[in-house]
Amino acid sequence: MAQESIWAGSSTFTTGSTPWGLYDNDSDFTSDVDKFADWCARRLGYPIMSVELQSGSFYACFEESVSEYSAQVNQFNIKDNLLHLTGQATGSNVTHKKVTPTLGRTVSLAKQYGTEAGVGGNVDWKKGSVNITSGTQEYDLDALFADVSESGEAIEIKRVYYEGTPAMQRFFDPYATTGYGTINMVEGFGFGNNSPAVSFTLMPIFEDLLRVQAIEMNDSIRKSAYSFTLVNNKLRIFPDPTANSTLYFDYVKTADRDNALVTEHGTTSNVVSDFSNVPYDNMQYQFINDVGKQWIRKYGLALSKELLGIIRSKYGTIPIPNSDTTLDGDTLRSEASAEKETLTTQLREILEQTSRKALLEADKDEAEFLQEKLQKVPYPIYIG
Repeated sequence: MAQESIWAGSSTFTTGSTPWGLYDNDSDFTSDVDKFADWCARRLGYPIMSVELQSGSFYACFEESVSEYSAQVNQFNIKDNLLHLTGQATGSNVTHKKVTPTLGRTVSLAKQYGTEAGVGGNVDWKKGSVNITSGTQEYDLDALFADVSESGEAIEIKRVYYEGTPAMQRFFDPYATTGYGTINMVEGFGFGNNSPAVSFTLMPIFEDLLRVQAIEMNDSIRKSAYSFTLVNNKLRIFPDPTANSTLYFDYVKTADRDNALVTEHGTTSNVVSDFSNVPYDNMQYQFINDVGKQWIRKYGLALSKELLGIIRSKYGTIPIPNSDTTLDGDTLRSEASAEKETLTTQLREILEQTSRKALLEADKDEAEFLQEKLQKVPYPIYIG
């Protein structure tokens, strides 16, 4: 079998030379990959020493290094932006894009309280009714309504419309002042020829309020006030009804209220739910700055060193005339592992220092330091 060639110097990259082909159409990647291969070979001892790698090995290490950089940065971005991306469409790639903080999650949480308070929310309040029978005070809303209208599903009553006739509906004509002794007053104003003249007398608003209060006080003392109790959807009304009528109420289906997967109008199921489906794709190499590309080169060198170490570890020693020579495979692998860990740690530390929280804290500190500095500036003396 023919001996596979090892690194023989510079080569020319062609599309399809990398295992995944993730960046083969990126002009900056195709321009740098051969330079990277030549640089790595020289850093590994070429041409003084043989480097038991092929050009494809360097290409694979370079591709993996770019992907690793992209993964590390994207992992940080997902963690930093997940709160604001949850609920967004998964088909919208956000790599290399600015993510603007929103109040969406706060508003969604507030809607749950709005539903309970009856002032909004994302769970519909429905209307229901039961027939009130003269002489019957107790009504099972589950049996009379839920089992019939909601197929037996559990409901939660939010409001019962069982009240006495509003006092204003039993209000005597607010403009009529019969019995108040004002007939002589309206005669003086020229209203005497009108019948009845007192209909043209406008009373102050507090007089209306006092009359309403009088009606309500009369109902609560001299009559049985309209009230009810509701326990486990068993409704008991007071007073004992004396005529047949219809009682209305508002309710929600318990399944709707407790459904954590309820979607709002205009949304679909294909939305960001957790870390696994946030739409951060591999970065485009051409948009990575020189700081990032330097990290990629160093990490790629560590990968190449690790690969070379694996190859040289296949044979611990090689016999030579009158002796043996020991290869440095284990040493290369150990060095590569340490370098990879160091580079990854440094990158993560830098990313944490640029998180949204860290930047806000830095901005706060800068503002406080500026205020402290300005306080030391002499104040001018103003002479008016």
